[in-house]
Amino acid sequence: MKRPAHMDAVIAGVGESPLGKTPQFTPLALQRMAAIKALDDAGLKITDVDGLISCPLRVQTWAMPSAVVAKGLGISPRYLSTMDMGGASGVAMLEQAAMAIASGQCETVLCVTGQNLLSFSANGAAVQKMADAGWAHPDYEAPMGPLIPSLYALIAQRHMHEYKTTPEQMAQVAVSIREHAHLNPLAQKRELISVDDVLNSKMVSTPLHVLDCALVSDGAAAFVVTSKARSRDLKNKAIQMLGHGLGLSHVYIGDTQNMTSTGAVLSGKNAFAQAGLKPSDIDVAQLYDCFTITVIIELEDLGFCPKGEGGRYVQDVGIGLQSALPVTTHGGLLSAAHPGTAGGMMHVIEAVRQLRGQAINRQIPNVKTALVHGNAGIIGLHGTSILGVD
Repeated sequence: MKRPAHMDAVIAGVGESPLGKTPQFTPLALQRMAAIKALDDAGLKITDVDGLISCPLRVQTWAMPSAVVAKGLGISPRYLSTMDMGGASGVAMLEQAAMAIASGQCETVLCVTGQNLLSFSANGAAVQKMADAGWAHPDYEAPMGPLIPSLYALIAQRHMHEYKTTPEQMAQVAVSIREHAHLNPLAQKRELISVDDVLNSKMVSTPLHVLDCALVSDGAAAFVVTSKARSRDLKNKAIQMLGHGLGLSHVYIGDTQNMTSTGAVLSGKNAFAQAGLKPSDIDVAQLYDCFTITVIIELEDLGFCPKGEGGRYVQDVGIGLQSALPVTTHGGLLSAAHPGTAGGMMHVIEAVRQLRGQAINRQIPNVKTALVHGNAGIIGLHGTSILGVD
């Protein structure tokens, strides 16, 4: 496949705000902290930004989110965009920013979003807000009142039925990713857990326990995308974009033709083809982990193991830091933080740090390629980016 012109853009800086519960900060304040950290990481100033991509929030209604964020940062970029692809927004931002640079719309794009989702969640407000976001079909599903875990539980049940996946195998995903969060000083949950801890935690929607489910968090994330020429004079090693792909299998869970196969099949295929790589070439994978079953299915659909073998792969081969394919090495949504769309951006940030050799005590040796994967909706819309270093 011919390399597209927009693939010459690079990631120059990354940053995040404090994570966990930060009621003292507004969403805009969290985003400002993440943006300043990412720009400082790149060796740039806020006045160097001439493009901005942001996302809608669940805790506030902004008529024009990217415009609100731009004015909150005190800038007037010549390129503005509001991205809303759920958990796939982080990887989709990368490609959109690169295309904006390649087309001459701008040269330096700040991608930033975040919110105080946990502080907003008094009396279950955040959970209800997410349930009302339209993930269930308005006529055939929403009237039954399913929450997001209920819909993912259907997927887990089907995978268990078809492939004999066990609750213990799903629990192992949570245990391994918590081990990574234990080494991340920014993570919201760092206490080590066992498979028994997961299985004995409160049942949310059979077979998913509390520890099978992502956190609710406050926090913001940001990264800076710029031209390769501009990056030569900047502070840190620029990260190359090798391949991107998007894939859509369904919008509502009732529409899917195969509940255990997802848009990750197509997004991964496209990303690998564009990069000229295959799954065995990947050194580390930052997989979207909103639920433990999600990681198992992504491992299968992205080609890291055969269909139906994801549970056994996690249990027997492993996804820890010492494994052949370390997965979600910062602790992900299950343990580090999940403040909405910013959670998926944090997978990009971790990939950049691994490629630079800056992940400190969770650093994987000699990382040259990293796959980042995002998932939106009820495991229907997927984005895959493959990143690398020269």
